[in-house]
Amino acid sequence: MTRKLLFLIPDGMGDHPLPELEGRTPLEAARTPNMDRLAQVSTLGRCRTIPQGQPPGSDIANMALLGFEPEVHHTGRGPIEAAAQGLKVAEQDLIYRLNLVRVSAFAPDGIMRDHSGGQVDTDRAREFLDRLSRALKEKDLELVPGFQYRHLLLQRGGADQPEAKLDIRPPHDILGRELGPDLEVFAKSPRLHSLVHRAAGMLSEDDGLGANAVWPWGQGPPLKLPSFRETFGLSGAVISAVDLIKGLGRSAGLESINVPGATGGLDTDYRGKAKAAREFLEHGDFLYLHLEGPDECSHAGSIEDKVRCIERFDELILGDLLQWMQDRDICCMIACDHLTPIALRTHAADPVPFLFHDPAAPVRGAERFSEPEADESGIFLERGTQLLPWVLKQMGSEP
Repeated sequence: MTRKLLFLIPDGMGDHPLPELEGRTPLEAARTPNMDRLAQVSTLGRCRTIPQGQPPGSDIANMALLGFEPEVHHTGRGPIEAAAQGLKVAEQDLIYRLNLVRVSAFAPDGIMRDHSGGQVDTDRAREFLDRLSRALKEKDLELVPGFQYRHLLLQRGGADQPEAKLDIRPPHDILGRELGPDLEVFAKSPRLHSLVHRAAGMLSEDDGLGANAVWPWGQGPPLKLPSFRETFGLSGAVISAVDLIKGLGRSAGLESINVPGATGGLDTDYRGKAKAAREFLEHGDFLYLHLEGPDECSHAGSIEDKVRCIERFDELILGDLLQWMQDRDICCMIACDHLTPIALRTHAADPVPFLFHDPAAPVRGAERFSEPEADESGIFLERGTQLLPWVLKQMGSEP
């Protein structure tokens, strides 16, 4: 009988010490009795999920944690999210992630205020994108509505066009910075220049949406991943509120489990995610449960919310699952995909802390789960793609 494996990924949970927390990280400051209890009988370590020279994004990091080399398979953030929606795209199409954002002014000296446009309402966002679609003059551009501030832009036949090579910064990487360098990049494409300026003009007339600009980025041709089952010998699923994780899962042949109350924020349905995980693991071999909240709290610069989100993960997801997992042969990995330091309000390429527990082979671990404890373990994996094979080896279930 195949042993079962649970990956729990609180996105961006790792951080740097903060003076506001007396030199502790949010993970250290949070009350996490379940993670700490598990750490005492688990192996801790660090893993570099972002390859050298790659941008520290969730797309790169989660692809690596699922065991697939980003340098080989990654084509962009947009293509991953297109896979989540099951969009029909041609090999020569170019797919962008499209954020609804809030800026101080859509001008060179304007400042990126909020990469999420104030967490815009999905229905209102769809209404706006429908109006923008009708106003588009570029026949090769197509807007694809998504969830809240996260949407897509298709450029049919664009993989061979100059736009494919444009280096557009993710909006969450330029919070508090001027837009000038990025507007210069948009200006290199008549299509994108027209789109972003037309959208900004239309949004300036709408004070109820929250966002006042659109931001296409992360473009690339369609994503193709090998079969997870054929690669690792496990039937699996992903649980997440965000299309990024759903797209990676579906591209690799993993089931994507929908939790109706999953929002991607602090208010997500933690218990619903735990319940869905229990139900899948009754028959499935591998579950990848992703929690977006810590990352969103970091981008917002809220220490209090990040600590609260970590505590809710510990109590409502991990606590629930640990109780259910008693007397079941289910191994558990806890890791963040990347660090999202509050002080930076964006992602960092630092190695992430991880915790691995095998109920059949408990070990003498650490007093608690934290970045310093993981550092002190002496275990370090140089590449994110090494983590899953390392775990399977510990379980005696190498593919």
